[in-house]
Amino acid sequence: MFITRRLEFDAGHRIPDHKSQCRHLHGHRYALEITLAGEVIEQPGDSANGMLMDFSEVKALAMQHLVEAWDHAFLAYTDDRPVVDFLRTLADHKTVLLDCVPTVENLAQQAFVILDAAYRDTYGNHLRLARVRLYETPGCWAEVVRCPD
Repeated sequence: MFITRRLEFDAGHRIPDHKSQCRHLHGHRYALEITLAGEVIEQPGDSANGMLMDFSEVKALAMQHLVEAWDHAFLAYTDDRPVVDFLRTLADHKTVLLDCVPTVENLAQQAFVILDAAYRDTYGNHLRLARVRLYETPGCWAEVVRCPD
């Protein structure tokens, strides 16, 4: 069984070596889809009975571990010195420094690593993160899929 929860957040970035517009500071309305795999919980009397995981819990964990940090932040590559140095001059600016260029591909990989640790098998239903899909625009996305065990 698979379930998917979609969340949206806004963030800025730039791709410093890009040959086109993406080398400039800009932002996106990202959409994050989190797909979990596992077995349906069969625990009569439990509020999660009949579910893989309560969608509100899927959202709460994603918010806590990823979205709150990235929402309305500037996602900057640590080696992009001009941008990182500039952002440091802004008092209380929300900046997330990354050890990779913040392409949608790299951001999806980072999101998968962060969220993989957040979703655990709580009910003995073999719950695991199966896929992260990150939309940079409505028509462009990257996804990371867990390889079968």
